[in-house]
Amino acid sequence: MHPYKSLPSHAFWKHAVAGGTAFSTEKMWDPKFQISESDNIATYGSCFAQHFGRALEARGLNWFRPEVPVFGMSKANLTSYGYNLFSSRTGNIYTTSQMLQWIEWAADPKKYPSEIWCKNGRYFDSIRPTLEPNGFASEEEVVTARSVTCAAFHRSITQSQIFVFTLGLTESWVNKKQGFEYGICPSPANFEPDSHEFKNMSYPEVEAALAEAISKLRAMNPDLKILLTVSPVPLVATASGKHVLAATTHSKAILRAVAGQAAADYEFVDYFPSFEIINNPMSRGVFFEQNMRSVNDVGVSCVMDTFFTAQSQKFGSPPTKGAPRERAQSSALDEKLTDDDIVCEEELLSAFGDGK
Repeated sequence: MHPYKSLPSHAFWKHAVAGGTAFSTEKMWDPKFQISESDNIATYGSCFAQHFGRALEARGLNWFRPEVPVFGMSKANLTSYGYNLFSSRTGNIYTTSQMLQWIEWAADPKKYPSEIWCKNGRYFDSIRPTLEPNGFASEEEVVTARSVTCAAFHRSITQSQIFVFTLGLTESWVNKKQGFEYGICPSPANFEPDSHEFKNMSYPEVEAALAEAISKLRAMNPDLKILLTVSPVPLVATASGKHVLAATTHSKAILRAVAGQAAADYEFVDYFPSFEIINNPMSRGVFFEQNMRSVNDVGVSCVMDTFFTAQSQKFGSPPTKGAPRERAQSSALDEKLTDDDIVCEEELLSAFGDGK
């Protein structure tokens, strides 16, 4: 018998794509491991990763957030100050090398860069300059905040069963003198041409950083399962010299290939195709807002419905929407985030293109 004769319909473009609709996502993901109500689930990554945490909690799963805010903070302030976005206040982690940095800082907070920026008598963490909107009152407060987040990030590794990381970019900015990577390009007031250097990671560099990050995660928690996704959100701007569409395709192709290879190499690593669901030809762009970059509510719902449906079909019915699990956090954390609450630090770069 010919080897293609016995393949299922979802293996053929004609049946699985050309004959489908934007919502024809069945069989797109065959999950490796079950995600259950008893699991602590840590989430990090690009801005699209923020959708995962709130969707998990809305379905009754345990989105693990060990960095606890001051009691009574409003929903708006929780978002502005970096709470309820990821499992700890890291801000967006766009690259595999950034993720590796955070894992190393969690293991040894003394490795966290000492660089602090000052503006109008207020102090800002150079790695997370948007974390405290009005800055800190002193350098000591910056250092304290760093240590708190490093400790929380460490707990989100050692006390979780599932670690979700959404890969977002290959482009980054580094301090070439001190050897660390920023969360975003330094602002005009802090940019120093002699110190700050643009870097666009190659496939081998992205793969090597992810492999080392996975190794260190498992060294800290030998039972940890890792779920990788690739953000479907295009680059807001590129410093590569290429057209932004070509640069986006280049970046996402590398990230998708690296994530897929990691899932193939490790039995405890899985890949979920959120990128494919949003960008597949069947969708005809209906999952994007008018700016053709932001993923709309329909797209997010399709991604998460695909996720939970696949889990249910393979492992049984998932938890239903209900009261969040008990945890030592303020009741304000139980408020559901809206799309306006999604924080994407990369969006700051769009201001430099206005009027051009």
